[in-house]
Amino acid sequence: MILKATYFGFVMLTHAAWLAWSASENSPTWDEPGHLVAGIGHWRFGRFDLMRVNPPLVRLAGSLPLLFARADYDWSRYDGSVGARSERNIRKTFVELNRQRVFWLHTLARFGCIPFSLLGAWVCFAWARALYGAPAGMLAITLWCFSPNILAHAQLITPDVGAAALGAAAAYAFWRWLKRPGWPESLVAGLALGLAELTKTTWIVLFALWPLLWLAWRAPARGRPSVREGGRQTGQLAVLLALALYVLNLGYGFEGSFQRLGDYRFVSQALGGPRDNVYQFGAGSNRFADTWLEALPVPLPKNYVAGIDLQKWDFERKMWSYLRGEWRLGGWWYYYLYALAVKVPLGTWALVVLAAGVGLFARGYAAPWRDELMLLAPIAVVLTLVSSQTGFNHHLRYVLPIFPFAFIWTSKVARAVELRNRWVASLAGGALLWSMASSLYYYPHSLSYFNELAGGPKRGHEHLLDSNIDWGQDLLYLKRWLDEHPEARPLGLAYCLPFLDPSIAGIESTLPPPGPEGRTVRGRDPEQLGPKPGWYALSVREIRGRHGRYAYFLRFEPVAMAGYSIYVYHISLDGANRVRRELGLPELVCAASGTDRGRDDEQGGER
Repeated sequence: MILKATYFGFVMLTHAAWLAWSASENSPTWDEPGHLVAGIGHWRFGRFDLMRVNPPLVRLAGSLPLLFARADYDWSRYDGSVGARSERNIRKTFVELNRQRVFWLHTLARFGCIPFSLLGAWVCFAWARALYGAPAGMLAITLWCFSPNILAHAQLITPDVGAAALGAAAAYAFWRWLKRPGWPESLVAGLALGLAELTKTTWIVLFALWPLLWLAWRAPARGRPSVREGGRQTGQLAVLLALALYVLNLGYGFEGSFQRLGDYRFVSQALGGPRDNVYQFGAGSNRFADTWLEALPVPLPKNYVAGIDLQKWDFERKMWSYLRGEWRLGGWWYYYLYALAVKVPLGTWALVVLAAGVGLFARGYAAPWRDELMLLAPIAVVLTLVSSQTGFNHHLRYVLPIFPFAFIWTSKVARAVELRNRWVASLAGGALLWSMASSLYYYPHSLSYFNELAGGPKRGHEHLLDSNIDWGQDLLYLKRWLDEHPEARPLGLAYCLPFLDPSIAGIESTLPPPGPEGRTVRGRDPEQLGPKPGWYALSVREIRGRHGRYAYFLRFEPVAMAGYSIYVYHISLDGANRVRRELGLPELVCAASGTDRGRDDEQGGER
């Protein structure tokens, strides 16, 4: 018992330390400044229309430390109208006003989000131990705390790990109520469900899933339950769901709660009705107006509903998505399955396969089917729901809520310790060590993690982009590299965050010359086009960008990397001319650097 408690404490403290370290080392990512200013806006104004596409709980926790920090804000471009995303303008001015302090402010906010991951670790431990025994609890918490995908997102001001942790906590509380129905258990489950709903709208599916799971749980019960007992459980379930709705509305301060359905203005076609042009929604519309449904009160906060509507509009209008070198307007139904295949450590996959094998073909490993249904159903529902939204595919993090359920279910292989099955124990131990070593080898660059099958982070951009590898997190690593290599100047830099000027980090740079493969270079003088000799640093998202502006850098080998998302190149005159010949460009006769032109040639370039 002492050994188990010591291991639990060691893993939890180590996990928290890793998150704190990476939170201070990585620069702000794409969504974080928006979440941060939205959270501050919630605290200051009591409104929730900023970043309404996600519920506010995680950013409220993250922005809380900044209420006591000295930071500058400009709210003049605050816009709460239908379909507005004014957090994008506010985040830009926030970065400009605070400049270098913005890195420390984000670190403070990230610290406020670490407890969500610790909660997720505890749930994995407690539920796995209850189902499969103490060794399984130790395995489950290890899988969570060492997972590169959890380490990557748990130290960010984004809702994904918070949603995974609180979703699993709510499901654990619900399972405990199913095992022993009682009013205290139902109230705890209702409170947990309400908090989970305040992290991510994905969990709205639980309002439908949990009653179905309750029916499935009751179906094979021994004997015929009394009518009184059935009525008691029905009442408890109703109170549970009602309490969850109350907590959800309370989290929004009851802003717009129970507004009539007909009074909403929606931007998506699903809720607003068909339009000739999906990009034009004006003041919004409502397909329920002038129908018998318009008078129905919606028992949800106004901006919770508006967030679902706005997210649906994003999928309807479609966005460009990237997979395995291909750009497509829209997405792929198998995108998340593929992303899981290349972003989850192979050692973890080996444990999943082993768990499936022993669960099906060996005795003593699996829990009763009703218990395991509580784990497998959320995995299937969330993965199906997210995969069905093929308007765009950008982020594996959308399926992070399934991770704790998968870790707990997989932990059954640890039953081999109590069953004294040395073969299974040895295979599981080896797979776990492989998973841990693979993750830690690339820490603190966990956001860019890819497993060995994918070729590791160095080849990750051949498979996926966006938050899967390059979300802007490595700017400070580039600054440190430049401090150690003063010869790498002047520098041409293409960085993937348009609202964060690299000069804020102390990096003076110009844009690299575009190549002839780009979509915006028609009519350009060929001598103005790249490649040209000089030092360059480019985000892999820019190199692989759909615009093709910097695709020619794929023909060079980088001399260094900042993390695994920014590649550094030193192009010689001979090297530049070799690639220019391949691209059909005239050769250069002198070694004038392509970075000497300043920014004037690329004023329209995306930064």
